[in-house]
Amino acid sequence: MGILQRRHVLTSGGWTLVADGPPVATRPARGTRPRNRRQLIVDAAAILFAERGYNDVAMSDVAEAVAIGPSALYRHFRGKHDLLTAVISHAVGQVETAVATSDSALPATLATAAMAQRNVGVLWRREARHLTANDHEAVRKLARQVGDRVAERIRDRRPELGPTESQMLAWCALGVANSISFHALTLPEPAFTKLMTKLVAVPLEARVELSGTRNASSPGATHSRRETILAAATVLFAERGYAGVSIDDIGAAVGIAGPSVYNHFTAKSDILSAVVFRGNEWLWMRFNQAAADASEPAEALRAVVCSYRDFAFDNPHIVQILLSEMAQLPADDRKRSSDAQRAYIDEWVHLVRQLQPDWSAAEARIRVQACQIMINDIVVTRRLRDQPGVATVLKDIGFALLAVQHDVSPP
Repeated sequence: MGILQRRHVLTSGGWTLVADGPPVATRPARGTRPRNRRQLIVDAAAILFAERGYNDVAMSDVAEAVAIGPSALYRHFRGKHDLLTAVISHAVGQVETAVATSDSALPATLATAAMAQRNVGVLWRREARHLTANDHEAVRKLARQVGDRVAERIRDRRPELGPTESQMLAWCALGVANSISFHALTLPEPAFTKLMTKLVAVPLEARVELSGTRNASSPGATHSRRETILAAATVLFAERGYAGVSIDDIGAAVGIAGPSVYNHFTAKSDILSAVVFRGNEWLWMRFNQAAADASEPAEALRAVVCSYRDFAFDNPHIVQILLSEMAQLPADDRKRSSDAQRAYIDEWVHLVRQLQPDWSAAEARIRVQACQIMINDIVVTRRLRDQPGVATVLKDIGFALLAVQHDVSPP
């Protein structure tokens, strides 16, 4: 599913990324007044928000990271919401500037920009929900500008594409580029940059035909109160975030008093755990069925890609929760879920390497993560997932990212 595994540690020399990643600001010595203090604050906050999540970061944590007192921090930012807005706006804005000003080919531009702002994907997908309505709309417009610029550059090279087709490919390419935001995988340079440039080029050159109709899935009716609560909570957690939903909100969504929810679940966290474990189990069931029906590895990998795509389209709210709410699980449940997700990705990697034995485990995993996270990015954005023909586009790009040949099966 794409798990955030990057880890920074605070040493006497400043913030250091364990594994690889973009350069980060070194913490200044106490008592100094660096001219770029505001940017140092933004850089430190970006790391903390990405690592711990917005709710688990205090302004005092950020102040400590840049060796200033909390009162000095408030001279630059009114509060944590103001700081988060600055962090996400800066990350997205840097990508927009790179796309707008770079003379390099588009795949290299996007790959380099994503590597320089490696937190941007997780900050936007997971933490932007904490912004105020006005700030969220402003950042959303900035993100749309990135997509518009990428789409414009695609049409410069492929004038036969219309605006809708170029937008779809633009967001697929951005999903591939930003997939590195959700993991700590790397390769020695320049191999890592070359690989990411190659992967970003895949959707930019993909065949795209957005036509026909798409049969949207709808949840079946249930007479079980527990299932009704789970279904309602899934939507609420996905749309508002776990911390933004109360037991009373869940009760109101199903027409009962909030405390009545406790007749079915002992705590709100139990509801989240049930949603997450159900999503993981459904993924495994679909994987096992797809692999069991295949006669050879290429057929199995094609079926697995399609099974993941279909799961995501059928369960966009669960995908959003798996992307953004894992940190809210109780510690034991979080470990169990993370272990299940890692094992799931391992199975993909095993299939891929049967077909491409020359690829290292790291390269295979980077490609798998790019495929999965690209699909995630499209399905959690309603205007994209509702486009007719999008399922075939994602299948084609997914196959190409994993270098598996097409067959003649239906899309």
